[in-house]
Amino acid sequence: MTAITTKRLTLEEYLKYDDGTDSQYELVAGELVAMPPESPKNVQISLFLLVNFLKFVPVNRLSNKVEIVVAGSRATTRIPDLVVLTDELATALEGATRSTITLDMPPPALVVEVVSPGKVNEDRDYRYKRSEYAARGIAEYWIVDPQISAVTVLILVDGFYEESRFAGNTAIASTILPELQLTAEQVLKAGESNADDAIS
Repeated sequence: MTAITTKRLTLEEYLKYDDGTDSQYELVAGELVAMPPESPKNVQISLFLLVNFLKFVPVNRLSNKVEIVVAGSRATTRIPDLVVLTDELATALEGATRSTITLDMPPPALVVEVVSPGKVNEDRDYRYKRSEYAARGIAEYWIVDPQISAVTVLILVDGFYEESRFAGNTAIASTILPELQLTAEQVLKAGESNADDAIS
């Protein structure tokens, strides 16, 4: 990922930015950063989670395209792989021309990031987004990491995330989706070509 512009953009400039392409960008501390396409494995994992979340969450409360404004002074936005909206947030986004969760809107209930290979991606998902999402008040943050075959679930407690890591046949524990019955292995196998047995 590389910065596209030399001039730092304000959030307002970023929200108006259009280069006439279908390219996807995040704004990181005012810098426009191009987001490369996801790997097929990461896309399959995200879709698997989307399908399973839909068993417990109405379709209007799920998004795989929404962006979240996470910081104000040095404008930063993030586009998670999957987002569970609260009822209040879904209402706030109704009629919007752009799927952007601004700072004056309630935070999402849960965000999921599927980690792509590489140190930069690990730092972004484990370090920067962890602090940004906590500051934004997002109650639950999942980090699905195929590289280490684990799903880390971060629960917001008194402004900081408490971490639980799930691997193998351990059931993932979620406070937002307590009825969900998935193991880390099922989620991670969804990104493999022989994932037929990942769906129960």
